[in-house]
Amino acid sequence: MAAQQKLPHSRRLVLPCFLLAALWEATAGQMRYSVPEEIDKGSFVGNIAKDLGLEPLALAERGVRIVSRGRTQLFALNLRMGSLITAGRIDREELCAQRARCLIKFNILLEDKLNIYSVEVEITDINDNAPRFGVEELELKISEMTTPGFRIPLKSAHDADVGENALQKYELGPNDHFSLDVRSGADGNKHPELVLQSPLDREEAAVHHLLLLASDGGDPVQSGTSRIRVTVLDVNDNAPVFSQPEYRVSVPENMPVGTRILTVTATDADEGYNAQIAYFPEKKPGETSEVFELKSTSGDIVIIKTLDYEDAKFHEIDIEAQDGPGLLTRTKVIVAVLDVNDNAPEFYMTSATSSVPEDSPQGTVIALFNVHDRDSGQNAFITCSLPESLPFQLERSVDNYYRLVTTKPLDREQISSYNITVTATDGGNPPLSTDAQVLLQVADINDNPPAFPHASYSAYIPENNLRGASIFSVTAHDPDSEDNAQVTYSLAEETIQGAPVSSYVSINSDTGVLYALRSFDFEQFRDLQLWVTASDSGDPPLSSNVSLSLFVLDQNDNAPEILYPAFPTDGSTGVELAPRSAEPGYLVTKVVAVDRDSGQNAWLSYRLLKASEPGLFAVGVHTGEVRTARALQDRDALKQSLVVAVQDHGQPPLSATVTLTVAVADSIPDVLADLGSIKTPADPDNSGLTLYLVVAVAAVSCVFLTFVIVLLALRLRRWHTSRLLQASGSGLAGVSASHFVGVDGVRAFLQTYSHEVSLTADSRKSHLIFPQPNYADTLISAESCEKSEPLLITQDLLETK
Repeated sequence: MAAQQKLPHSRRLVLPCFLLAALWEATAGQMRYSVPEEIDKGSFVGNIAKDLGLEPLALAERGVRIVSRGRTQLFALNLRMGSLITAGRIDREELCAQRARCLIKFNILLEDKLNIYSVEVEITDINDNAPRFGVEELELKISEMTTPGFRIPLKSAHDADVGENALQKYELGPNDHFSLDVRSGADGNKHPELVLQSPLDREEAAVHHLLLLASDGGDPVQSGTSRIRVTVLDVNDNAPVFSQPEYRVSVPENMPVGTRILTVTATDADEGYNAQIAYFPEKKPGETSEVFELKSTSGDIVIIKTLDYEDAKFHEIDIEAQDGPGLLTRTKVIVAVLDVNDNAPEFYMTSATSSVPEDSPQGTVIALFNVHDRDSGQNAFITCSLPESLPFQLERSVDNYYRLVTTKPLDREQISSYNITVTATDGGNPPLSTDAQVLLQVADINDNPPAFPHASYSAYIPENNLRGASIFSVTAHDPDSEDNAQVTYSLAEETIQGAPVSSYVSINSDTGVLYALRSFDFEQFRDLQLWVTASDSGDPPLSSNVSLSLFVLDQNDNAPEILYPAFPTDGSTGVELAPRSAEPGYLVTKVVAVDRDSGQNAWLSYRLLKASEPGLFAVGVHTGEVRTARALQDRDALKQSLVVAVQDHGQPPLSATVTLTVAVADSIPDVLADLGSIKTPADPDNSGLTLYLVVAVAAVSCVFLTFVIVLLALRLRRWHTSRLLQASGSGLAGVSASHFVGVDGVRAFLQTYSHEVSLTADSRKSHLIFPQPNYADTLISAESCEKSEPLLITQDLLETK
């Protein structure tokens, strides 16, 4: 009750003690403060802002917070004032028991730069606990034969405070026979002993009641009392004696329950009942859980609860030995718990990021974490490691804090995410380890342009294609992700034959499919050179180009075109001359044709489609030469009509035809004599014109025949030689027998002379083609004279003549 009355006065001392608590020092990132226990919640502990070199308002901006491991938070930050304050009731005895110094450690974290500062707060003791005895009444028995000066150890009182506030003295209430003596043990504790001052007389008083007072040194002083009941007995004048004044034993913390760790032994010089000893553990106030069991008869100490070095490094057991009549003695057993490596390291993740851009510089902080091992010594020495193949490393900070940082720039296209395993290993034997997983996503940036699988492309499209037809498809791949990998396609702006390329082809910007915007003509152009651009949707966008060669494939869309014989524009009909003396194989004329297509579509073949005299003429399949198939006979008609077909090799093949009129006669007069056989329309208006035309042709023929006769006389020998050469074929294999004899007399073949007469009954114009050279393979010889223009005889000319 006295202790409770003094307690308010002790609380009044908190304020002065609190004002003296601003003891702080900062060395190597550590701050120390001191605060008394039992102060009110929210009380000032220290000026954190000042000690960190910051303004009070900057604490919130920089994310200052308290970081501690697995315990109730005793302190808090007043961000407005920049101070460290208490977060609740602080009981020194609950936190540190009987330790001389009670230190609470935690860390202060600056979030913006991930800096850690160690904080150490010492909890000072106040006199808030009165001394207490284990029992309210102690019963003693003493023989009446006990001589003065006999000492009886008494139960000690226990004060939870420390220092001056701890137990300081014992006092014994007034009596006639006993006094009190206090002895200090090896551990510094005070043990009261009752000293007999004068002999006892059981007949005068069988029981003595004493009051023992225990006081501490606090201000105000607090005390506790215990009643002592002394029963006077006869004879038993010896107390038990232990074999050792103090027992010490070391036990590993993994020792199994039920193991006997020690046996205490005490002896009594008395005999019989007075020498029967029983062992009892001395109960301490507030001690609820028992780790050991003391066998009362044998003195064996047995483990009844698992030991844990991390909870208690040693245990003190006060043991009493009491004989039959009640005399006792005490001893102390100190059990030292040896640490074994039974705790793996523990991770406390303070801060971590889940995503980082792939262009982050070397040294970017990914995570900040703390590792702790509850073991001690070498068993608590922790090393952290990472797999060697990862582009990360660990940087150690204060108080076993580590930073996980990058060692080089990351590349999302190679590895898009990392599952980082951090391994913490202690130094025990065998060592224990713990793994922590940090999942990191690498955020994409637009650092890769689209790429085509080929350096160039070639595409083919047949001519005469449909407009809008699909031509080709190109695809580019971008190893980036999302918008950075979305590819669009376009064509480079160029011109083809003066027109933009966009008028020829287009490309789907999403799929890369090219479409024809017009029908292509192989004969107009055969290929197009295009550039396709692939661009991504990044910011800024990246692009790449690839060349595309578009080849137009020829189709058989052009029929052969006949160059010779050409059709006169005036509607007249050309006539070829074949002398009756021509031998088989005589070259009458040659059909010359071309095809605007190419390749197989332009390969031409010739055939005789129709003839007025079958079997008389033959046409070269590949050359188009019209030759006599047999010798001409008198019975063969003067006029022979031939229809020659020219066909290409396309699919399907296309063809053209030409009609040839061959006059069978040895000379021009023969032709003129037989002109009447050529059937003309009976038109009375044109009959006069035809008569005049026949007269004109006859006159011209006579003049020309006179010229030929003179020429024959002058060149008879050379003409004869030429005939021999023609018959032998040597040296003239590529020359036909139908060459024209030039005026220069180099090569004159009379029979090779040919002329063409065109007579029309329904036109006012007719023409006469004078002789021209006629080779087997070409229409006009390079050595011939200039081509004579057809002689056009108009109606006016005939009238003049």
